[in-house]
Order: sequence, then C-alpha cells, then structure tokens
Amino acid sequence: MSTSSAARQFIRCAPLAALLVVLLPALSAAQEPVKSFDQLNTRLKVGDTVWVTDAQGREIKGRIRGLSATSLLLDGGGSPQDFQAARVGTIRVQQPDSLANGALIGLAAGAVAGALVWRAVCDGEAACAVVGALLGAGAGVGIGAGIDGLIHGKRDVYRAPGASGNARFSLAPVVTPHTKGVAVSFSF
Repeated sequence: MSTSSAARQFIRCAPLAALLVVLLPALSAAQEPVKSFDQLNTRLKVGDTVWVTDAQGREIKGRIRGLSATSLLLDGGGSPQDFQAARVGTIRVQQPDSLANGALIGLAAGAVAGALVWRAVCDGEAACAVVGALLGAGAGVGIGAGIDGLIHGKRDVYRAPGASGNARFSLAPVVTPHTKGVAVSFSF
C-alpha cells in the first residue's frame, strides 16, 4: 500500500473512528452508589462536602463531621445534624469530570478537522493531510482535556434501597463482522 493510498484510507475511516469514540460510554468515572450505610466509608471520609436528600426530598449541603454504619453527622450551617440511615434517600458528592473522555473526544475531532483543513490547503496531497491530522489531534487533546477540567458534577455515592434514582440513557456501538448498529438503553 502506497503512502497516498494509506492516507486516503485514513481520511475515509477517520469520521467513523471519531463517531465511535464519541459514542463509546465513559467507563472510568462510573461507579454505582452503595446501598448500605455500612459501605459509606469506602466512598466518603470526615471532611468531605456532601448533599444529603432526606426521606421527604429536602436537600441539605454540609461537611461530614462523623460517619458510622448507621448514621451521618453533618455540619450544615447552624448546629450539626444527625441523619439516621432510615431518614436518608441519597447522598451526593461533587467530583471533577474525568479528563480522559474529553481528551479522546478532542483527539478524534481534532484529527478529523485537521486532516480536512490541511487536505484543502495542500491541494489534496495525502502526506500533508496526515500532518494536519496529527497537528489537529494534538490540539484536540489539549482542548478536550481543558474543557473536561472545567466540568464538575455531582454523583450519587449512596442511594437507599427503593429510592428513585436519576434516569440514565446510553448509546454504544455494536460492530461485528456481520452486524453494525447502535445499542440503546435507558433506565429510570
């Protein structure tokens, strides 16, 4: 395979690769919430700031002052509040988004954009488009990771049995020798 045909194949496959990277689920940050207070010490420690939603649906933000297998002591503005396990629906903590998925998305988007821009600038010369793809990929990694570094979201670390969770939706590519498609799932 000559250099120009390899570059043409890369340019033809790059949009599909970018689409697959975007659709792949982010596995690194996903952790299921614990369903028992005696497991909370594996996710939280004294001093962490949390959002506790009680059984009536009220959300209280505070810093953990004490943690046991049956209760949570929280400094939430005024006097400390003691939450017994039976009174708690969910506990959430704020964590930064993983930089890896932003870097991967930026890599794919930057490579495709760089290849297309440089290909147009270089009058279709394949080697020039490959250089553009590499430069675009490098810039895309930095931009994607930088954007992800700015995203901070709350995630559940505890959900009481029977408590309603957030609705979830996911897409994943399905590619086998005989099948190509997208697996769609949702839960609530």
